[in-house]
Amino acid sequence: MIEHRPWGKYEVLIDEKNCKVKKITVKPGGRLSYQYHYKRSEVWTIVSGTATMTLDDVVENYYYGETILIPQGTKHRVENKGQDDLVFIEVQHGSYFGEDDIVRIEDDYNRK
Repeated sequence: MIEHRPWGKYEVLIDEKNCKVKKITVKPGGRLSYQYHYKRSEVWTIVSGTATMTLDDVVENYYYGETILIPQGTKHRVENKGQDDLVFIEVQHGSYFGEDDIVRIEDDYNRK
């Protein structure tokens, strides 16, 4: 299943009771909402490109092969400031993986 978003797209690779795995592609200039989750934590591994990551208001760049741990309740956002696609694998752990567990603090596309 592939879902297109204003910032790029994601593909669900695994969707099971205990985890969900997505391949996420962020277009150049794309940025996800600044958000957090009540019911899940996430682990992201960069596959290509550079991720400009904000974790609880701290901004840092991550590169190919690096892993980002996002504990449940941690505010986070990723941005692609490069000229090529940013691709990362997201592994979700927790009790619920629905898109309605996204609490958006700030969003470039006026989503709630």
